[in-house]
Amino acid sequence: MIRLFFRAAFFCMFAKKIKMKLIIDCGSTKADWVLLDDKNIINKTQTEGFNPNYTEKEHISRIALNNNLYSTYLQDITHIFFYGSGCGNQQNIEFIKDILKSIFIHSEIHVYSDMTAACHAVSAHKKGIVCILGTGSNSCLFDGNEIIDKAVSLGYIIGDEGSGSHIGKSIIHDYLYKMMPDDLSSKIKTEYDIDVNSFIYNVYHSNKPSQYLASFAKIAIENKDNIYIKSLCTKCFDEFIDCFIMSYDKYHEKTVSFVGSIAYYFQDIIKERLAIRNLKMGKVLKSPIDGLVKYYLDC
Repeated sequence: MIRLFFRAAFFCMFAKKIKMKLIIDCGSTKADWVLLDDKNIINKTQTEGFNPNYTEKEHISRIALNNNLYSTYLQDITHIFFYGSGCGNQQNIEFIKDILKSIFIHSEIHVYSDMTAACHAVSAHKKGIVCILGTGSNSCLFDGNEIIDKAVSLGYIIGDEGSGSHIGKSIIHDYLYKMMPDDLSSKIKTEYDIDVNSFIYNVYHSNKPSQYLASFAKIAIENKDNIYIKSLCTKCFDEFIDCFIMSYDKYHEKTVSFVGSIAYYFQDIIKERLAIRNLKMGKVLKSPIDGLVKYYLDC
């Protein structure tokens, strides 16, 4: 009897020990997968990203099935917290949830938007305005527990002010129209060899035009001390602040935090443009995944 008791106790302790949370931060380009127990990171991988708005179910399934976290830890993962681009509506949330349920059959699945990822990563349980400035742009008003208001996001064709696609589009616009300084124009010609026909084709006929446009934001990152680039980016960030921050009631009372590579690399300019409006910058993260890991380890 005593032997059976200790054997049962051992298995209970072991079962408790191997309970794990899988955190997934999925953008259109890449996805970070981090496996946690109660106190530590157990494993992490990075895969191709996907968006339920234009990625087929079978392709998403293949990405998950080919991840070694699936084959190695399937039985141990008790909870999955998925944050993804395109998961801002219930239809896409259910779409992703159904795919994950069919693969991780022992796990409890939670699906959230990339905007919620930003809130959990930079604000945790603090109130404020939370912004995304990466390939695209967006913002919301976070009360410490949930999103209570959200800016209108019009996408890369009409909106995405301040984003990588906006900056990239603005640079190539000026380059092709010969409206930029000769030294920078020559540098772009040498390093990128862009012609009008290939540019138009990639914008109007490729599968990921916003990512294509955002790829040219690298020019701004590499030349951000250039007077022309600084002026162009300042204009883009001013438009972002006007559209995505000043649209909220009592916006001047809120701390403004950011997630995304554009916010990370240009935080000095953004901080300066916020200060002109008497706005305070909060936390800035290049990617939400580290903040999300901290969020769940602290739970």
